[in-house]
Amino acid sequence: MSEKRTTDFGYEQVAVEEKASRVANVFHSVAARYDLMNDLMSGGVHRLWKRFTIELAAVRPGQTILDIAGGTGDLSYAFAKKVGPDGLVVLADINESMLNVGRDRLTDRGIAGNLQYAQADAQYLPFPDNTFDCITIAFGLRNVTDKDLALRSMLRVLKPGGRLLVLEFSKPQNPLLEKAYDTYSFKLLPFMGKVVANDADSYRYLAESIRMHPDQETLKGMMDAAGFVNTEYHNMTGGVVALHKGIKP
Repeated sequence: MSEKRTTDFGYEQVAVEEKASRVANVFHSVAARYDLMNDLMSGGVHRLWKRFTIELAAVRPGQTILDIAGGTGDLSYAFAKKVGPDGLVVLADINESMLNVGRDRLTDRGIAGNLQYAQADAQYLPFPDNTFDCITIAFGLRNVTDKDLALRSMLRVLKPGGRLLVLEFSKPQNPLLEKAYDTYSFKLLPFMGKVVANDADSYRYLAESIRMHPDQETLKGMMDAAGFVNTEYHNMTGGVVALHKGIKP
């Protein structure tokens, strides 16, 4: 009898086919308070990390952009402004609750016409080959069951010369910072989740998922193995977050 395949769900090992639904439940739970919790968790610094991502994306008028795990739409909003009426931004998220929050938020901000929404799994993107000039995934890759499969899927739908930007929590480069960050993540973060969102468990999972995510060099190697070229990364806030970039040859 074949051995059952497992994967990480935070520090817990679960069946591969179970992870997606477990992650979905986390984001159904946190969707309504997601922006507020992001501000609390990062002290507002997540806005600076995203701003740097937008700058490095170098999006131009008329281009076609895919924002995977686009959530509440921070990146999609900026990209829709940059591509203009002749361009297109697709905000994709596997989670219906997050997608609904993003759609409502962007509609309220007057973004329409050059923005579409797709409930999509990063591992099996439902788009033709060579569709997008740029793909971003911000704080979403660590929740994907098979990250290598997702990276290959992203490569497929990029146009030749197109670029992928992965913004994700990573490994702090300073031991003292890492120790302080651990204390914050495993003590303060679940407490804030309990107080603000009445959900300590989901935020404990988010903290654990960060620790299980590949470090900077490992993720760079995974992007290389998937077929990206000129891969590089930029550490921010001492490596608490890293922005990886790769080009489709």
